[in-house]
Amino acid sequence: MNWQQDEPKVIDEETLKQAIEEQGPQGQAGDISKNEGIQYEDVLQLRLDYRNILKIYHLWHFTSLTKLQLDNNVIERIEGLENLTNLVWLDLSFNNIEVIEGLDSLVKLQDLSLFNNRISVIENLDALQDLHILSFGNNAIAQLENVLYLRKFKNLRTLNLAGNPICEEERYKTFVTAYLPDLVYLDYRLLDEQTRETANTKYKYAIEGMQQTELQKQQAMEAQKISNEELQLHKDAFVEFLNGPQLFNSMFDEDPDGEKLALLPGMENKTEALCVQIFDAGLTQHAQRMAEVESFFTCSREAVADNRQKAAQIAADFESSRRQVMEMHQITDVELLEDHISSCQEQANQLFETLMSLELQLVDQLEDIFKDFERNISDMVGGFIEYVQGIYPFCRDLENQHHEQQLEIALATLEKVVKNELEEEIPDDMAMLLVDKDTVTNAVSASHDTHLLKIDNREDELLTRINNWMSGLLKSIHDEEVKRNRKRISEIRNYVSYVKDELEDMRLSEHH
Repeated sequence: MNWQQDEPKVIDEETLKQAIEEQGPQGQAGDISKNEGIQYEDVLQLRLDYRNILKIYHLWHFTSLTKLQLDNNVIERIEGLENLTNLVWLDLSFNNIEVIEGLDSLVKLQDLSLFNNRISVIENLDALQDLHILSFGNNAIAQLENVLYLRKFKNLRTLNLAGNPICEEERYKTFVTAYLPDLVYLDYRLLDEQTRETANTKYKYAIEGMQQTELQKQQAMEAQKISNEELQLHKDAFVEFLNGPQLFNSMFDEDPDGEKLALLPGMENKTEALCVQIFDAGLTQHAQRMAEVESFFTCSREAVADNRQKAAQIAADFESSRRQVMEMHQITDVELLEDHISSCQEQANQLFETLMSLELQLVDQLEDIFKDFERNISDMVGGFIEYVQGIYPFCRDLENQHHEQQLEIALATLEKVVKNELEEEIPDDMAMLLVDKDTVTNAVSASHDTHLLKIDNREDELLTRINNWMSGLLKSIHDEEVKRNRKRISEIRNYVSYVKDELEDMRLSEHH
């Protein structure tokens, strides 16, 4: 082997073809396979071991792959595996990998070997919940606490950590056994009951404390998930943060003086009830819109499926007739054969017209469904917009009343301060505003302007987003239909063209 052959390399097309040919059918079956061409997406198992591979590349077409061997190479990074979502077995042993990464999409993986690499931390495996067998033997894992990360893999039954620095610790075996109670094999050996009992006794209280912590974390995560889902629902309905005092409170985000003025005695928030009205109406309207959207897509799918079924039956009848003609190549009567070919060509023309007519009917049908949907969804969105535009003026009225009340209370408080008649003590921040009438009036007016702008912006945002949603949805439906129609027409043209070419080839061969 020369120096060039020893040079580390990237997985390329030549390497893949060579590997597939070596591992594929041999003899006559292999020759047939070569002639037909290699279909990467049909390959189920692939061995790329002992090939001095440095970089994983060119594997994105192997979408059906279930078993991949990349052991005994010089790979430094786990990458290029994103599309191999059907992988069940992956061997990356005897490489130079330092970090576990690039495995998030391999959710079906059950057996993973990273034996004899340079890994020091067990991490980035969260998506691989189906793992049954895991090998990290002969790596650089020195912290026993790495094992705790593996508690989340409830299907893990076989674990190999032999040859790592952690194995030198006296408590290694009992620690692993205690914290991974479902493990059956550790370092190629069956875990016996005595080891389990010893481990459970030694780490009983520590495990109970950890279980309690894990339970609390899980509950917190579930609560956060529910909260996130609720917030997403509110955003989809365009009414997030309108189910409480959030809009009122947000008015003070950019209004520090207003925040101080809100501390004046007798001030209260009356906008919350109106916001809740918009919120409730928004959720109701959202549910109705989603039902309408689902109904539209159901009707569209049914129309397409029905049309396809009719077209498929017509094509099947024609295909049966065509095959009969194609089997007539042994007929010696040239004129009779010519008649059959001409008849089949005429049938192909009729098939084209029939299938195109069916497609045109479907286009008209889908257009009618779309027009009904467009009218219904426009009415729904328009109704909600009208409702919102009817509510928001009351929000402004309340803000105007709030402004007048605030100015009145502020001036009255100022007068008491001047006369030294104020019974309760006021915060220092507010005292800085209550110096004279102009300062108070300007602060209240500026606060009022900020609040009105906030209300107007929230209304504009809601209306803009719901209109954008509707126009975006209608456009995407239209674009998808245009794409479907063009694809279908192309399919019909290509099929009929293929049939005619085949008949013409048959005619020419008979003449020769």
